Amino acid sequence: MEFPASLVQGYRAFREGRLAREQDRYRALAEQGQTPEVMVIGCADSRAAPEAIFDAGPGELFVVRNVANLVPPYRPDSAHRAVSAALEFAVLGLNVKHIVVLGHARCGGVRAFAEKSAPLSPGDFIGRWMSLLEPAAARLGRREGPPDTTYLTRLEQAAILLSLENLMSFPSIRERVQTRRLGLHAAYFDISDGRLMVHDSESGAYRPVA
Repeated sequence: MEFPASLVQGYRAFREGRLAREQDRYRALAEQGQTPEVMVIGCADSRAAPEAIFDAGPGELFVVRNVANLVPPYRPDSAHRAVSAALEFAVLGLNVKHIVVLGHARCGGVRAFAEKSAPLSPGDFIGRWMSLLEPAAARLGRREGPPDTTYLTRLEQAAILLSLENLMSFPSIRERVQTRRLGLHAAYFDISDGRLMVHDSESGAYRPVA
């Protein structure tokens, strides 16, 4: 199969538009390296791209995306841990000042977990990954019948807070948060209306960004 034509067209538009306008910025990033102050852990969902939501330019965000924007707890073992490696580089290598966990409405991974969907393959990679969500689901309590929209929203938002808790299990992150050199934030994006909400630690609620 040929390289997707839509990507070729997009690249040409990029060269004629953004690259042409920001050539000096790209050249500086290439020569001096990246120094983003914000790391965003987002979902792999194609509808929730952090760079688009925050209108970020090149070099402004260090982004990691996975199914359901989950952060596994700190486990210094021999397994291949992509999120942990990215966190290590962002915090200890780039010295980011903020980590934002960005969840979103209508998350397919969260729905698959809540509905106990059948595995898509014998490996059940999605099911194994989404098992990380079990502590958040347990806190919401038992429910009767299939998950409705209200429950799924609550679970999506609880998953973000669980990821913040798991971030604090990393010694380097915990130490920097405690010394106020690093801030952790929970944000939730509604793909239907473009509304962004940020969690308020004092009230425990998600509040819309004006």
